[in-house]
Amino acid sequence: MKRDSKFQDISVEIDKVEYLTHKKDGRYFQAFDYEVELETPLIITGDRLAKKNQKPMEEGELEFLVYDIVNGEYVLNENVQLEVITAFDFEENLLILSWGYYGITIPPKEFEALKKEHEKLKGFKSRKDNKRA
Repeated sequence: MKRDSKFQDISVEIDKVEYLTHKKDGRYFQAFDYEVELETPLIITGDRLAKKNQKPMEEGELEFLVYDIVNGEYVLNENVQLEVITAFDFEENLLILSWGYYGITIPPKEFEALKKEHEKLKGFKSRKDNKRA
């Protein structure tokens, strides 16, 4: 699928990321996920998006391929999922984002390290906040 300049004037602000991985549990692979609320939102500009058209969607549902910029070139990041649901306000002539999902698939070891580091930071922040109270 080719990147399209159709969405170049939009930007999507991501405030929550779901990290996904698959680990072997006996004979089968199990899916694991971990959600992280971002302190500073991630902004994805429309020039890095291409609409996926692989299945019929409900009105307002969109799935996007996400591209990274590497050395000035757009490179598809197959590990990223971006899905949104939009609604159109005809009175205001405005497209409104009503729901969004941003997921990143990472290897199991990286998943465990990220989860461990985030839990440590969350615990540190919790202790720091309790001292202030």
